[in-house]
Amino acid sequence: MIPSRAKRVFKGKIFDVYQWRQKMFDGSYETFEFVQRPDTVIVLATVKNKLVILKQKQPNTNWYYSSPAGRMDVPGETPKQAALRELLEETGMRPEKIIHWKTIKHRGKIRQNVYFYIAKNCKKVTGQKLDPGEKIEVKLMGFDSFLNLVQSSINRHWLAEMLVDIYQAKLYPKYKKTLRNLIFK
Repeated sequence: MIPSRAKRVFKGKIFDVYQWRQKMFDGSYETFEFVQRPDTVIVLATVKNKLVILKQKQPNTNWYYSSPAGRMDVPGETPKQAALRELLEETGMRPEKIIHWKTIKHRGKIRQNVYFYIAKNCKKVTGQKLDPGEKIEVKLMGFDSFLNLVQSSINRHWLAEMLVDIYQAKLYPKYKKTLRNLIFK
């Protein structure tokens, strides 16, 4: 929540900066601030028993792996609608079923919600509709390979919020089975 005394001091295309004067414990005052970012959706999409992984490049980046994801930047769009839109734009696929898995609420210096969806049994229905700054190759990957990819890409991975789930799946066979069932069943 934005403190009532906070003022937006910068409005950007992606980030807004808010500042407010905050009384300290010793009676002095300091300027506090945070950045508000639009909420984001991340989609774990499946095709039969494989996960949809994107090999992606954007201007000023090397190739990296991700999953369908993006900002909620369409006015009035719900997280589920954003997840379906991003999946369709980046892969040309639609799922038979989509479920909300979890939401992570970032409330530190950069504030946003990240909504995770699982899109089950996707089918190709159209071509990709990529932004001018996107190059995306759609790949299919088995569950164990996906776990290894996320674990090996810690410093540059799009699913940093999933690392706890990945490590639990790697360490605990029961959780691995639970996560696999959640994604594929």
